[in-house]
Amino acid sequence: MLDMGCPYCRGQPIAFQTDMAFGFLKKIAQALTGKKPQQQKKQGGKGGNKGRQQQKQKPQQKQGQQKKPQQQGQKNGQQRQGQPNGQQQKRHGKGDRRRDDRRDGRDRGRRGPAPVDTAADQMRPGGIVSPEDLAARKAAHAAWSMDSFVVEPVDGKKRFHDFDLPSEVMHGIADLGFKYCTDIQSLSLEQALAGKNIAGKAQTGSGKTAAFLVAILTRYLRTPEHRAKAGGTPRALVIAPTRELVIQICKDADAIGRYCALRSLAIYGGMDYDRQKKEVMDAPVDLLVATPGRLLDFVKTRVINLSNVDTLVIDEADRMLDMGFIPDVRRIMSYLPPKSKRTTMLYSATLNDTVMRLAMNWMEEPYKAEVESETNATDTVKQVVYIVRSSDKFTVLYNHIALHPDARTIVFCNRKSTTEDVYASLKIRGVQVEMLSGDVNQNKRLKVLDAFRDGEIKIVVATDVAGRGIHVDDIEYVINFDFPYEAEDYVHRIGRTGRAGNTGIAISFADEDESFAIPDIEAYINEPLKCTMIQDDDPLLKALPPRGSRLGEVDAKAQAAVDAREAVGDEERAAAAALTGVANAVTGNGAPAVLKADHPVRELPKFEHALEPKSPPPDERDIYSKPVEQTAKTEEWQM
Repeated sequence: MLDMGCPYCRGQPIAFQTDMAFGFLKKIAQALTGKKPQQQKKQGGKGGNKGRQQQKQKPQQKQGQQKKPQQQGQKNGQQRQGQPNGQQQKRHGKGDRRRDDRRDGRDRGRRGPAPVDTAADQMRPGGIVSPEDLAARKAAHAAWSMDSFVVEPVDGKKRFHDFDLPSEVMHGIADLGFKYCTDIQSLSLEQALAGKNIAGKAQTGSGKTAAFLVAILTRYLRTPEHRAKAGGTPRALVIAPTRELVIQICKDADAIGRYCALRSLAIYGGMDYDRQKKEVMDAPVDLLVATPGRLLDFVKTRVINLSNVDTLVIDEADRMLDMGFIPDVRRIMSYLPPKSKRTTMLYSATLNDTVMRLAMNWMEEPYKAEVESETNATDTVKQVVYIVRSSDKFTVLYNHIALHPDARTIVFCNRKSTTEDVYASLKIRGVQVEMLSGDVNQNKRLKVLDAFRDGEIKIVVATDVAGRGIHVDDIEYVINFDFPYEAEDYVHRIGRTGRAGNTGIAISFADEDESFAIPDIEAYINEPLKCTMIQDDDPLLKALPPRGSRLGEVDAKAQAAVDAREAVGDEERAAAAALTGVANAVTGNGAPAVLKADHPVRELPKFEHALEPKSPPPDERDIYSKPVEQTAKTEEWQM
């Protein structure tokens, strides 16, 4: 062991003493030559040493900044001298955020792509309707008569005629082809038209949006004297968790209220800040549909005044909870009139204790309109699980699309990178496909949704977050390229099909990596998933065409073989018809849905008052105060 004679070094490890020895040698060399030793690169350090090291290196960094552009490009991505890699990335991230803020100063701290506003000559999604269009609607309604909208009474079903709705609302309902109310519609309309508060439980696609929109439009047509005189002061407010849902609700309001001459607007983040602000303030707004973030922004800057809101709707309250929006909603409540001076309607897929506590805080004496359907959301969907190798999943997907090129299909992937790979691989083989992910800007996303809804695009590849905003009634196939990690996400995915009296087909690929989720999904939906092993000679394992090719003619024999395996049965057809109470329900491909002879007879659900007193619990206060005989206890232990 080295012994340098230093009391501090005695007993220290050899490595430590060696470092000390080299330190002394460096100082001796410095004294003899008059030159300072070259500073070594270090990956960080402790406290003051690190700070002194960075101060010494500042002149070197300034010299590096004066290099030519091509030299800087060569050095791009290299670690700066004397600076830990993590700190370099952190500073780079802050610069990115500052650039994002410069793109749109109102969405400070935002993530994702830069916002792209709607073109000036185009109508903003959920924006104002032109005066020419309003005049045409008024003329069309003047030529319409209720006599042209005849719906025969049917036992156990409520007609919209039974609620004495204004002719303007009935005209919009007739244009949409609605005849009989769904369960949630009949329950909600009866109480909402009377100004009662409602906590409603209804599945996606059950018609709850039409329920509260019909009630709002009817009440406002009957009380035109309460309309605001200036802009920025809405009468009705609808809060929804996503931009896509906000826009969809506003589109539904425009369709149902087409002849009502009432003004509805959608406001949402990510785009069109100045245009939304101008449209809100230009004229009175009867119905405002908003996401919580942009609404709070406008309220705090006094663009919107919520003091005159007399009707509040909170849509998809369970998703508000999941997405962390409840604190924002609570702040919005502080700007609204007291709950005793407004009508409040809350809708959710579940009315658990947490949701009901929110309902009790935000409304007085809410009525619980709970539709316990005899069919689940999955009952209208034929579920097919293919067991495939992960390397064969894209082959199966491509061949299925090639056999059904005209079927509206949405493909779900777990990761954004997988979504991009699947999209690019389909597109390069001639499939007309679009992608929805977090990297797609809002304007592009809305255009994709509109094209998908209008049938211009048949195939969409999406992530879960982007896909939840898709509300299209006639999607025939939902394909889970990856099994979702959560069972609830599986139900949300396949719920994109089998909506509004239609049936649909959900196909999932179970590979060696992600099939572990199947037991949890089976437990969640309370039914087994029937798995099918794809053999090597299956039409879905046909070899992929080369890149740059186009879709060819459909192989009718192969299509028939696949359709026979995935065919929607009578059970799904009966469930689709029973779920909405529509006698003329159709399957995903437009064929009529035939009810089984023994299909369940559905009775109209009744209201249950949420504050109805329950029977008192048994008195158990003295249960632990009574002595226990030791003899009896001993006999119990010996048994």
